[in-house]
Amino acid sequence: MVRIRLRRTGAKNNPAYRVVVADQNSPRDGAFIETIGHYLPTRQPAVVEIDEGKAQFWLSKGAQPSETVASLLRHKGILPAKVWAAPAAKAETAAVAEAPAAEEAPAATETAEAGAESA
Repeated sequence: MVRIRLRRTGAKNNPAYRVVVADQNSPRDGAFIETIGHYLPTRQPAVVEIDEGKAQFWLSKGAQPSETVASLLRHKGILPAKVWAAPAAKAETAAVAEAPAAEEAPAATETAEAGAESA
């Protein structure tokens, strides 16, 4: 599968990223198909330059953007807000729903242990 993702460049403690189209199995800074833009997060305000035509071309060919690239594309207006919902956000919602049940179980165990010690 082809992904649109970030490739890190820049010096230590001064990251700069290229927005590249690469095979999913290639390393982060390894082989890529095409560079379609760049992202400089340390500048105030952050600099995001993406070639809209190339991004639309690769999206139409089925390339999947990473979560970060999808947010950058939404920020630039290339992707609509409703498209490319992050799967991690769904997992976080499920984890939050399960968290209260997990917190109750240890409290019951502590109460049982306290009762056993006093007896």
